[in-house]
Amino acid sequence: MKKLGIEYIFVLISFSIMLINCNGGNNSSGDPLPIIPKLDKETGQAIEHTIRPFSFMNQDSQIVTNATFKDKIYIADFFFIHCPIICPKVKANTKFLYDELKDNKDVLFLSHAIDTKYDTIPALKEYANKLQIETDRWHLVTGNRKELHDIDVDYVSSVKIDPDAPGGLDHSGYLVLIDKKGHVRSFARGTEREGAEKLLKDVKRLLKEYE
Repeated sequence: MKKLGIEYIFVLISFSIMLINCNGGNNSSGDPLPIIPKLDKETGQAIEHTIRPFSFMNQDSQIVTNATFKDKIYIADFFFIHCPIICPKVKANTKFLYDELKDNKDVLFLSHAIDTKYDTIPALKEYANKLQIETDRWHLVTGNRKELHDIDVDYVSSVKIDPDAPGGLDHSGYLVLIDKKGHVRSFARGTEREGAEKLLKDVKRLLKEYE
C-alpha cells in the first residue's frame, strides 16, 4: 500500500508554511490564501493540483462526487467511527465550524470514513443523527477502501492501515479547506480548537475572493 506517511506530512507542512509566509502570511486578511501543493510520491517534489475525480456514497445513500461541490467551498477530513483518540476531537471541532457557518450555504463539509468494514451507510446515518447535521451540507462518505485511502494525498493528509495504532488505522487529523476549483487553500489541526478557529478565519478570507 502506497504511503509517504508522517514524513510526507512533515515535509509538506514545512513547505506550506514557507509558501504562506512568501504570500504575506496568514495574518493579513486582505491577502488571498495561497494554493497548497501536494508532494509527488515518486519525486518528492511539490506540485500544484486539484482534488482528483471521486465517487463515494453518503449517509443517505446518495452518490457524492466532485460535482456535489460545484460552486461551493468545502472542509474535508478523514475519520472512522470507533476511532478512540483523534476523531472525537476532530469531529467536535468540525461541528464547531459547521455551527459557525450554518447560515452560509456556500460552505459544505466532506468527511471520509476510512474503516469501510464497520463504517457502513446505516452506521454513518446513525452517526450523522448524533451530530445533528443536515445531509445536504455535511456528507459522511464511504466507498472503495483503496480509493478512500489513496485520495488522502490530495487533501494534504495521511491514511494507512496500522495494527498497532488505536483502532487499527493511522491517520492525520487535519481539517482541509478546498476552494471552488478543487485546490487546497488551507489546513489546520482538527484536534485543536485553535486550529478550527484559524480555519474559520481562512474560510472567511476565501469567501471574500468570490465576492
